[in-house]
Amino acid sequence: MLHPSAAHFAISLPIISLILGLAYLYKPTELMSKVSSRFMVFAAIFIIIAFFTGKHDGGEVYMLISGEGQALLKQHKQLGLYLAIAMGIAAVIKFYGCQKQVFKAELFSIILVAIIAGGVLFQGKMGGELTYTYGAHVKDHSDGMDCLADPEEFIKE
Repeated sequence: MLHPSAAHFAISLPIISLILGLAYLYKPTELMSKVSSRFMVFAAIFIIIAFFTGKHDGGEVYMLISGEGQALLKQHKQLGLYLAIAMGIAAVIKFYGCQKQVFKAELFSIILVAIIAGGVLFQGKMGGELTYTYGAHVKDHSDGMDCLADPEEFIKE
């Protein structure tokens, strides 16, 4: 279960990258450009790591959660892929802008990271629902019983 650790970095690093990008826009120095570019690269790496660890962990719990949980898990995986690709593109654009000193490229990448940061927060909400509502990787919860019976039947008994 490496996904929870990777996911926390994948959520925090794009937000930190956005803050550093905004600081760069406030005071556009070469040092701020380099620092914010490096953070965007690290954010992209951790989002990619989170995607692959989530793909592995999701495969382990897919059959053990309810149909609604399975549908949410598929959406979570799909959004994770889109975020990994988008963050990779934003990091490449930012790194290019930093190396070639193209302010417009850096500005565009910071706008992308603002959108990605919102997506990452929504992705974290979905992951929390998978864990706390559907019991994905929660001991004695995602043991397969959810997909065998309707939860309303357990309440009636």
